[in-house]
Amino acid sequence: MYDYGLIGDMSSAALVGTDGSIDWCCLPRFDSPSVFAAILDQDIGGRFRIRPNGAYSSTYQTYVQDTNVLETAFSTPTGVLSITDFMPIRDSDMDGKPDTDPAEPPEIHRIVTCSAGSVEVRCDYEPRHDYARAVPSFRGVRSSGNGTAVEAQGGRQSMTLLADVPLQVSDDGVSGVFTLSQGETATFVMAYGNGRPVSLERYRTQEKLRLTQRYWQDLVAGMHYQGLWREQVVRSFLLLHLMMYRGTGAIVAAPTTSLPETIGGSRNWDYRYSWLRDTSFTVDILYRLGDVYGADHYIRWLLEQCQLNTRRTRIVYGITQNSSLKEQILDHLRGYEDSRPVRIGNGAAEHLQMDVFGEVIASIHSLLVLHGEIPEEAWDLVVSLADTVIDNWQRRDRGVWEVRGEQQHFVYSKVLCWTALDTAAYIAAAVGHRRHYRRWAQEAFNIKTEVLDLGWSDTKGAFRQRYGSDALDASNLAIPFFSLVPREDPRVRQNVDAIERELTDGPLVWRYIPEETDDGLEAQPEGAFTLLSFWLMGNLIYTGQTDRAFDYFHEMITRCSNHLGLFAEMFDPAENRQLGNFPQAYSHIGLIHTALNLSGYIADTPTRLIRRRQG
Repeated sequence: MYDYGLIGDMSSAALVGTDGSIDWCCLPRFDSPSVFAAILDQDIGGRFRIRPNGAYSSTYQTYVQDTNVLETAFSTPTGVLSITDFMPIRDSDMDGKPDTDPAEPPEIHRIVTCSAGSVEVRCDYEPRHDYARAVPSFRGVRSSGNGTAVEAQGGRQSMTLLADVPLQVSDDGVSGVFTLSQGETATFVMAYGNGRPVSLERYRTQEKLRLTQRYWQDLVAGMHYQGLWREQVVRSFLLLHLMMYRGTGAIVAAPTTSLPETIGGSRNWDYRYSWLRDTSFTVDILYRLGDVYGADHYIRWLLEQCQLNTRRTRIVYGITQNSSLKEQILDHLRGYEDSRPVRIGNGAAEHLQMDVFGEVIASIHSLLVLHGEIPEEAWDLVVSLADTVIDNWQRRDRGVWEVRGEQQHFVYSKVLCWTALDTAAYIAAAVGHRRHYRRWAQEAFNIKTEVLDLGWSDTKGAFRQRYGSDALDASNLAIPFFSLVPREDPRVRQNVDAIERELTDGPLVWRYIPEETDDGLEAQPEGAFTLLSFWLMGNLIYTGQTDRAFDYFHEMITRCSNHLGLFAEMFDPAENRQLGNFPQAYSHIGLIHTALNLSGYIADTPTRLIRRRQG
């Protein structure tokens, strides 16, 4: 299981285990080389662990309410110990707007507290810079009092560790054992970058903790949500913010790389980049929850990235203009539970995926719905993308799953091409461009006609994965959401029934049958795809099977998330464990959408709610 919580400052993030160990962190940005990577190699990856020095009977991990401040508690035979972990929100962020200067270096603060009895505590600080390709040199520097200040330099990265307890420096890192009694605390600060202050007091840990908690709580207070499962929606909302890069507005798919889709397999990818598909859905969520600034910030980044030049429009971008997505393999790392290869970068940046145009135009449509208008550069982008779809929609592509085999006429891609032009036509009508409206609406009609002809399998009674094949693909669960066919069309129910027969087990949904799909990789078993479970629930709501949707939602949030309510990309029911990169933005987007839809259903049918409670 992925027994981790995530902390972050909207420029980078860290995974903190229930054992008090930071096992993954890239600094100073999401896509920077790691400084801790024990999650990918327990022996050489590097970690920053604080825990009782001896046996402990239990652990408990939770977030401070409505924040991304994490608390981990240990019960020991002699007392109770807790660790409060956070990455401070910068002073300049306290106005509620992300900092446009990403150069200010990040910090990790760890407050260790004994709340009962006394506990002997052990600290092991073992950074391994540049994806563990460099063991830094450690140098103790002068600090005030009896504390510790150590610089770690290597692999073009530099960090300073400060603590108010004495620790020992060795060639491998910094370690020490100390005892805390009830009411006593020890503070640790890891500050990234050269020339950082070596006085712990200058880092103002308690003040930064207070300000950081207030920032997250104010963000939640401005969230528009009154429905059921508020705790899960708040956690997902806060998590999405942890994956926003403050400097540009880009949203990473996940803060990790190479966590496997199959244990021991090769389907291990780097998700520390911004997929237009994922983030377009995120924008819609942010608008629906009232986070206008976060959504608008992303739209500005989107317009900048696309630069009105469709030949440069990709499915995935780095979080800044200078991000490198060149795919590489790190042979020196064993991988998560020996799952190799470990990859950095992502070759999908060069893939042709026609669905992305529909998702981007849909996000601009969300902007129009919210503000009643769109800026000129957004309209210019709609024109450019819509014309690109007209010129290219008949081409084969790699599909929504980024297959690395032969390109195909994937039905999902065709549907999103129709969505692109249908939505563009709506925008054109709204802003008074009749000529564009007529052209795009006509071509949208042509795509729809072809999809309903070539994309439907009479044999399966469902939309097929690709033209000329009766293989099914669960991505087609999204078709009703885009209104290609109305909800009451019998094909909606037939499609979901067929996918349930072949690709589901209760609420769990698999993308496709690997043996029926040339995805360019060995046909390895993989986990159920978490987002698709939420899409399945959407189809159940559309087809009048709402009680099943409620039951499936409850099962997902109780069975398939971790102890903090965080979801990975996939779930393996055989081993009852999560798989893939973690936490996954796409999964939490699906959770929020489903919670909104189910809550809306209840609001419209109060008598049904009464019957459910009585039942």
